[in-house]
Amino acid sequence: MRDLSKVPVTIVTGFLGAGKTTLISHLIRNAGGRRLAVVVNEFGTLGVDGDILQSCAIPDCPAENIVELANGCICCTVADDFIPTVEKLLAMEPRPDHILIETSGLALPKPLLKAFDWPAIRSRITVDGVVALADAEAVAAGRFAPDLDAVEAQRAADPSLDHETPLSEVFEDQLACADIVLLTKADLAGPEGVAKARAIIAAEAPRPLPMVEAVDGIVSAEIVLGLEAAAEDDIAARPSHHDGADDHEHDDFDSISVMLGEVDSPETIAARIVTLAEQQDILRVKGYAAVAGKPMRLLVQAVGRRVRTSYDRPWGAGEARGTQLVVIAEHDRIDRPAIEAVLKG
Repeated sequence: MRDLSKVPVTIVTGFLGAGKTTLISHLIRNAGGRRLAVVVNEFGTLGVDGDILQSCAIPDCPAENIVELANGCICCTVADDFIPTVEKLLAMEPRPDHILIETSGLALPKPLLKAFDWPAIRSRITVDGVVALADAEAVAAGRFAPDLDAVEAQRAADPSLDHETPLSEVFEDQLACADIVLLTKADLAGPEGVAKARAIIAAEAPRPLPMVEAVDGIVSAEIVLGLEAAAEDDIAARPSHHDGADDHEHDDFDSISVMLGEVDSPETIAARIVTLAEQQDILRVKGYAAVAGKPMRLLVQAVGRRVRTSYDRPWGAGEARGTQLVVIAEHDRIDRPAIEAVLKG
């Protein structure tokens, strides 16, 4: 007889490059005996995060328990993608003990919470908690709201003015929906930066939120799983900039996939991405590169001018060697010819 209790779901949200995939990779390997399933939502046509996570599969989270929904926000395709995926996971034998959902870095979490009220699944799953990741170094640098006092002063002087940017709205909505905030890259921010990031987040959040520092995604599963927040039941307490809208769009952002041949070295592709960030104001670059003379595939992850590369696995037999990168930017910053020209060198 199947267990009729609700399966807990943890939504992992956070801005581009905050470390969501790194966190989930750690939780897969350190789940405290839980049998996990993972749903990954990509922004862009190249499924990078799902591939990374499937390489981390273990008996308690086998590869078939890791599902990727690519090139579309799951809260915008609930009936077509999200509900069937959840139903498939719930039908597995054995059924997962806990489901992790990694949202796109551009996603607004509140519409996804509303999806849990769909009749097909609302009696079978519950939102155990919403975990928001914030890059402590970036937040400390004021990238989402560079001067909160100045913005508030301008609003007070002229309430008709809108000083919000799309990026700040995404960040604030993620905080507003969260049950706990992980301050990632705490080592890069340093004590002073972490303290500053904490103050900024406390000022932005609509209610006090617990904040936990994390480096390389290492945090105890007992801290982020088992919160029992039932977040779908207190949606009204999680305000959004988009409350009252019939739906939400991602027209503020766009992505393109760029296909290249082999590159000379990791340093070469990293330098090109830095140039791209400087010249085109790109938010995020991620994907894989084929390095001449190297049997391993190079994983590429970049946020702005910060680029990280590492060899993740050998190229498969019969697998075409090549470089595939997803470039994400605000929609009016996407210039494909210019981007390709920089990346091709």
